Amino acid sequence: MIEIREEQARDKAGVRRVNTEAFGQPDEAELVDALREQCSGRLSLVALDGDDVVGHILFTPATLEHVEGMGLAPMAVLPSRQRDGTGSKLVCRGLDQLRERGCPFVIVLGHPEYYPRFGFERASERGIRCKWEAPDEAFMILVLDEAVMAGVSGLAHYRSELG
Repeated sequence: MIEIREEQARDKAGVRRVNTEAFGQPDEAELVDALREQCSGRLSLVALDGDDVVGHILFTPATLEHVEGMGLAPMAVLPSRQRDGTGSKLVCRGLDQLRERGCPFVIVLGHPEYYPRFGFERASERGIRCKWEAPDEAFMILVLDEAVMAGVSGLAHYRSELG
């Protein structure tokens, strides 16, 4: 049985292992470590199987015009646990918590076959652009508060640690 909860200090090594194994390199794990130290406004969740961290998702502040929302990056699941629903549970729990907090939007640069199932759409359809060169279908937004986001467009700004 998978449990999803907010990351705690004792999860640091497990989160690092999940990100390193899922991405096949330490870059994302190092990014998560830097954001953990420097970003107080983050939402970091872990998926646990017993005491073992098997998945992780991180949301950090992002800005569109004058509106602050969140960026989803990274999301990682151990290779042996991929395609078992762990990633979906992390995304759903994270989005639920952000809705409860009154977050107006979430942006993601990710797999265009995966994120639309959670309500994400091409950001370009709302006049929102990614600061990095990326395929149009891979840069997506989920609007959680239409009233706040009415007429908002332009370049999305992530935290500086993300590049």
